[in-house]
Amino acid sequence: MPKGCGDGASSCKPCGDHAHRAGDRRTAGRNLAGMDQPESLPLWWGPEGYSCRTKRINLRTGGEWVFDMIGPDGTVYPNHHRYHRMEEGAGISYSLLWGENGPKHADADVAFEEIGTDGKDGTLTATRITLTMVFASEDECRAAKAFGAEALGQETLAKLARFIGAG
Repeated sequence: MPKGCGDGASSCKPCGDHAHRAGDRRTAGRNLAGMDQPESLPLWWGPEGYSCRTKRINLRTGGEWVFDMIGPDGTVYPNHHRYHRMEEGAGISYSLLWGENGPKHADADVAFEEIGTDGKDGTLTATRITLTMVFASEDECRAAKAFGAEALGQETLAKLARFIGAG
């Protein structure tokens, strides 16, 4: 995790050079399949009102997801995620590119932390999901904050929680 991001805050906070925490969301149990299943991820990814059109998807370490995010007004935002780490139950790290093989926009880390268990049998009842992004430059970071990246990141994590039945 980037320097300064372990402060427990749940909103976007400066955390070192060009880094910001995009969100923190609690979900039920270990049902995190929405983040690592190619058929599920495009169904909930992105803020409210946005949809995804996948060109190719391979969710594994070394894999990628090439897709267009389509805004509520029909604007198409080409995206390319390159996955550096996919660890079940632990986390995901990836780079975000502006379109297929385009310039890097940011690096992202999604961490899963077990935070609640059922006292009777020890079954996991809650997981904290934290998304942290380190932008490629200070300008990228400022631009992301200007278009509301913090709130949009929260919306995306809320959509995941609803998708898996935890929100």
